[in-house]
Amino acid sequence: MLIFTLSLFIFYMKTIVFKNGYFGKEPVIRLEFPFNFQLNELVKTYPECHWDPKQKVWRVPHTEDQLNDLLGFFKGKVGLDYSQLHLLKPIPSNPELPPLTEVIAWEINNFEDWMRNKRYSENTIKTYKESVAIFIRFLENKPLGEIDIADFEKFNTEYIIKRSYIASFQNQVVNAVKLFFQNRQLRKLDIELIYRPKRPKTLPNVLSKEEVKAILEVHGNIKHRSMLSLIYACGLRRSEVLNLKPIDVDSKRGILLIRQSKGKKDRKTPLCGTLVELLRQYYVACKPYTWFFEGQNKGEQYSAESLQNVLKQALRKSGIQKPVTLHRLRHNYATHLLESGTDLRYIQELLGHNSSKTTEIYTHVSTKSLQNIKSPFEDL
Repeated sequence: MLIFTLSLFIFYMKTIVFKNGYFGKEPVIRLEFPFNFQLNELVKTYPECHWDPKQKVWRVPHTEDQLNDLLGFFKGKVGLDYSQLHLLKPIPSNPELPPLTEVIAWEINNFEDWMRNKRYSENTIKTYKESVAIFIRFLENKPLGEIDIADFEKFNTEYIIKRSYIASFQNQVVNAVKLFFQNRQLRKLDIELIYRPKRPKTLPNVLSKEEVKAILEVHGNIKHRSMLSLIYACGLRRSEVLNLKPIDVDSKRGILLIRQSKGKKDRKTPLCGTLVELLRQYYVACKPYTWFFEGQNKGEQYSAESLQNVLKQALRKSGIQKPVTLHRLRHNYATHLLESGTDLRYIQELLGHNSSKTTEIYTHVSTKSLQNIKSPFEDL
């Protein structure tokens, strides 16, 4: 009885700190506290409370009456500190531009619905919708039927170039505006003929196999080591790793199934024996349920930001100074395959490239042929 009372007292002494925050552009109240299982279970029962895997904090929408509801719900159950909480307004998006009119906002929402019905990815839908909105807001809600190439010239000069936005952003807006006018106005703006910038031709940064090994083996955490190893060993994109489910790993056949990746395509890639053994050890240790790599809570997908941090920690611990990203591990997989004699057509299939031209970039970074070239300097 004494132990139970003492445990209950310690639980009551725990304090939730309410702080301001944002989820996207919407204001939220963050519920911050050191991890405690009982307290975590209590917070889960609040109806509007959601876990934010990126910021690793519980949040609720910040409305006028939300604070009173929170106080009423947690009163007498746990200590509360709301001294740091203040009223706020939503973050404005490009506040120097006028908001969309209801008519144009309606058109853009219909455009969004059309893209979703066409099964565009959610990232593409969000990007295209925001790009079109900024373009039209810059034109101060000019009627859609009156917009022409001259308007895009003005937007390109006075918005994109003036703000020193990179070429990929300009290409993104070109794609979004073209598709929007084809869908909503049934007409084509030939803006790409004039305003699609040249893409810089840069080669992927290549690591030696020794450098890759140092990055993959530096983590003591088996989950972190398994994630980075999968990216390199199978040439996966970040989203492909995060979307894996336990059923996709066929350890008996040594096959990994990658479902509905870029271009809505499935593909298979082989799993080598050493990787299979590592993944088995991980599975036994972590027992994933819904996703093959899960966050702190069961059934919660591991976040892209956390995976990026895993790589950053590995680079810091290993002392690798070269610029390395998760996608560059995929590039290194392809380059090392080519250098070991794998046919380019197989590499194209393993990476899930639609065109062989995309895969051919690795012929420019492979050192296998270059090392066989004899410099005339040797004959001097």
